[in-house]
Amino acid sequence: MPKWLYELSLLAAALIWGGSFVVLKDAMGTIPPGWLLGIRFLVSGFLLMLIFWKRFAASLDGSHLLAGLVIGLPQGVGYLIQNIGLTTISPGRNAFLTDVYCVVVPFLNWMVIRKRPGVNHVVAAIMVLAGVGLLSLDFSAGSQDLSLSLSTGDILTLVSALMFSVNIVFVGYLGRAHDIVVLTVLMLYVSALVCLGYAAVAEPLPSPEAINGSFLPQMAYLVLLATVYTSLAQNVGQKHVEAPTAALLLSLESVFAVIFSIVFYGETLNAQLLVGFALIFAAILVSELAGARPKAKVAVAGDTENPSGEARVQ
Repeated sequence: MPKWLYELSLLAAALIWGGSFVVLKDAMGTIPPGWLLGIRFLVSGFLLMLIFWKRFAASLDGSHLLAGLVIGLPQGVGYLIQNIGLTTISPGRNAFLTDVYCVVVPFLNWMVIRKRPGVNHVVAAIMVLAGVGLLSLDFSAGSQDLSLSLSTGDILTLVSALMFSVNIVFVGYLGRAHDIVVLTVLMLYVSALVCLGYAAVAEPLPSPEAINGSFLPQMAYLVLLATVYTSLAQNVGQKHVEAPTAALLLSLESVFAVIFSIVFYGETLNAQLLVGFALIFAAILVSELAGARPKAKVAVAGDTENPSGEARVQ
């Protein structure tokens, strides 16, 4: 296929991920986040296992099971915390705060494999701090309170970004010695167990009436588009598109999330919030593009040509 089709597939993945924040926000009005995520990851893992069954069956062993557990736990906890936070803040805000993971990863990677972050990563970290400050401080006229005003949802989202960063570092570390397809399926299953375990203890069992005509299309979007399609689209796309271009296209996820949040959720933005979002988005570009490093988040299937073993699911 021509290169522009692969680029278009990456842009479509970013668009789908951006829309998933609004879909999740609406779906959690029907089913609590633990049950919603547990079902999503369980079904997605099963479908990916079927798609890559021969490869999965040939490579599955104890080492893959242990590695899948190591990468699946932080992803499951990260998504669970992120979506609990999403119940109290807007989809656009949730998306931008989640993308702080892009800046955290180089520093965690330094701790694990002793690879020193570049100057661009330090600059990006400072930009993120400034952006989060604009989102959380009250600079309105007459206000005397400049203390941090991050809500519980904001804090949970930032903690989830840390969990995603841990997931990425371990996927990069363990992915070199394991089949990334098998790791992806196992990661989804472990994430499902984390979310379903939390749901069984802390959330009411969804009523059969909740599985109605509006919920099923939402779940189909999250499973087929926001997990299965985007995993494969990113995986294939990054093999044919230069890493800086792929990073730029995938970084548009948070921008699409804000656009969808404004159109469908009624989110309102003032100049201070816009500057804060712009700083965080610019920090992502500085962190990802200035060093010509590939964009990554949570593991996807089949990326045998990505040397870091990193990828994502949103």
